Amino acid sequence: MARSARSSTMRLLYTLCSSSLRPQAQSSTAGLLAGSFQLRHFSAGSAAALRLKEEKEAWWKESLQKLRNIGISAHIDSGKTTLTERVLYYTGRIHEIHEVRGRDGVGAKMDSMDLEREKGITIQSAATYCSWKDYQVNIIDTPGHVDFTIEVERALRVLDGAVLVLCSVGGVQSQSITVDRQMRRYEVPRLAFINKLDRMGADPWKVLNQARSKLRHHSAAVQVPIGLEDDFKGLVDLVNMKAHYFHGSSGEKIVIEDIPADIETLALEKRRELIEAVSEVDDKLAEAFLSDEPIPPIELEGAIRRATIARKFVPVFMGSAFKNKGVQPLLDGVLSYLPCPTEVSNYALDQTKNEEKVMLSGSPAGPLVALAFKLEEGRFGQLTYLRIYEGVVKKGDFIVNVNTGKKVKIPRLVRMHSNEMEDIQQAHAGQIVAVFGVDCASGDTFTDGSVRYTMTSMSVPEPVMSLAVSAVSKDSGGNFSKALNRFQKEDPTFRVGLDPESGQTIISGMGELHLDIYVERMRREYKVDATVGKPRVNFRETITQRAEFDYLHKKQSGGQGQYGRVIGYVEPLPPGSPTKFEFQNMLVGQAIPSNFVPAIEKGFKEAANSGSLIGHPVENIRIVLNDGAAHTVDSSELAFKLAAIYAFRQCYAAAKPVILEPVMLVELKAPTEFQGTVTGDINKRKGMIVGNDQEGDDCVITAHVPLNNMFGYSTSLRSMTQGKGEFTMEYLQHAQVSQDVQMQLVNTYKASKGVE
Repeated sequence: MARSARSSTMRLLYTLCSSSLRPQAQSSTAGLLAGSFQLRHFSAGSAAALRLKEEKEAWWKESLQKLRNIGISAHIDSGKTTLTERVLYYTGRIHEIHEVRGRDGVGAKMDSMDLEREKGITIQSAATYCSWKDYQVNIIDTPGHVDFTIEVERALRVLDGAVLVLCSVGGVQSQSITVDRQMRRYEVPRLAFINKLDRMGADPWKVLNQARSKLRHHSAAVQVPIGLEDDFKGLVDLVNMKAHYFHGSSGEKIVIEDIPADIETLALEKRRELIEAVSEVDDKLAEAFLSDEPIPPIELEGAIRRATIARKFVPVFMGSAFKNKGVQPLLDGVLSYLPCPTEVSNYALDQTKNEEKVMLSGSPAGPLVALAFKLEEGRFGQLTYLRIYEGVVKKGDFIVNVNTGKKVKIPRLVRMHSNEMEDIQQAHAGQIVAVFGVDCASGDTFTDGSVRYTMTSMSVPEPVMSLAVSAVSKDSGGNFSKALNRFQKEDPTFRVGLDPESGQTIISGMGELHLDIYVERMRREYKVDATVGKPRVNFRETITQRAEFDYLHKKQSGGQGQYGRVIGYVEPLPPGSPTKFEFQNMLVGQAIPSNFVPAIEKGFKEAANSGSLIGHPVENIRIVLNDGAAHTVDSSELAFKLAAIYAFRQCYAAAKPVILEPVMLVELKAPTEFQGTVTGDINKRKGMIVGNDQEGDDCVITAHVPLNNMFGYSTSLRSMTQGKGEFTMEYLQHAQVSQDVQMQLVNTYKASKGVE
């Protein structure tokens, strides 16, 4: 309406001008007016577009501000899965509560594998979303066992914040330290939750002091318990100075009252402690604190949020998930103190600019950047968990896997709730979703093709333990290999290899429990019974001095016989030579026809595959052929090949053979108080310590230890260091064994040969 009025006014003006002006002036005036009209028209349109863009951005920002991606991690048996179960119940995602080792046979929601329900531990980190007070919360339940650290690392890699659960009786335990170290590595802001206040011997203040000393947390309690153990009734909120009681059959009714008189002084003292701790790291609060002004709850809450997001402070919550107390205030704390996706800085590596770091905006308006952080083999094919860092992804879109360069279509987009799913049409930056039918490996980055960014690859620890496995029945070979392939795709720390010497399938992983779980899963999910053995260590043999050979192989059996004579010597190769086996033909003249020489070399190579000491390959050896004899009729390739094999065996003992064993470079990290025990154990295992450093409260020991003495080491290191020690092990070299070990190995080999 307004636009048509404006245009009619224009038309009138134009008519007036044209009747009263000269022709050339007419045209210039018309141009001027038309230009001003266009300009005004354009500015109105651009303002509308700008307003639309701002509205859209405001909507994105608001929806991102109401989003939290959190993980719950802790030491094994701290009540992590129980806490998640309560969170899901209060947020309305589930309608009844089941315990972890449930007598009702249902088990906790997040433990979706049969094996997890049976053992009462969480193995895979299931992703679940729920809503609390108009906020969307994505929760990743992570395993609490050392053997599954890759799951914890993958979860932390994609989170914006985390809740560290501590047991009020056990305190800060070994795995709590490991998990906290990982949170620090990935710069994840965190809250602490002291659980199990209803148990005998619960002491939250002891645990808080342990967190300060052992985890180096700058922390303070934001709650004070009303009573402990059997008398645990509720909590005092130190920010608002109110008492919270949890009534109803499942603690769903929260009653807020004034603080009981008997703990008022303690609450005031702890609130002052909280303000002091926060003002040390927040200047704004420090000013108010120093001028002795009363600090209103809203200011204190803002200061705690700023300090927590900056990772300078860890607020400590309390409660008992099992007794349904303190879970709702913890959820409020997640919303109040943990960051939303836009408050966390995420970096990508630009592959076109030599892996230059690029800061991601985290807004849905940018190009798509998503990370596949977990794979699962589901009923409908491979399920890939994606964390979207930037942009929007829609069902039916084509996305590009930057790591492989392949373009893939998203046939189905879902939101996960443990092992159930809910179809959605699109997802934007900050969300965690799962897609079907996308073939990729964990750690791959997806974009819309406009940029070539990869998210920094997650650090994958090397496997430290290997076992030989084989299927019991011959029929299940297909399922056996299918299971191993699937497990490898799902878990980067699980490796499968074939021992070329013994022909055994070797599986490697992060410890005995890790591998046991996979053998068990193979039995349950693929109905494959597997036998597990100790793998054979790959020894080698070599010679230490030169030895001559002169061997005649002669066999007459009616018709054409066999005749071949080889003369020469064997000697060790100089150290550091690039090849392990060398054959030199130094024949002069036609003592042996040249067409038989390759057969002789083949014979020596075959003989070197199995030394006579313990039947392992012989390496670092040079064989020189300098003379021989042949027969015009009886000589053949087979005859010379056999002559070479027997010649090698004949001179081998004279060359003083020795056994070489694989020596590993072992790096240990353990608290200093266990240094003596750990060092003594390495010496007992015939290890040689080559380095000893101090790193904070930990000592770092570097040693060269024979692999044969490292079996079961992960278990014994844990028991020596109360589970606080960790180690990495990689192949260094093959080194000569001592005389007594050589005698022992030779006798064992002879005994096994005798049995056969």
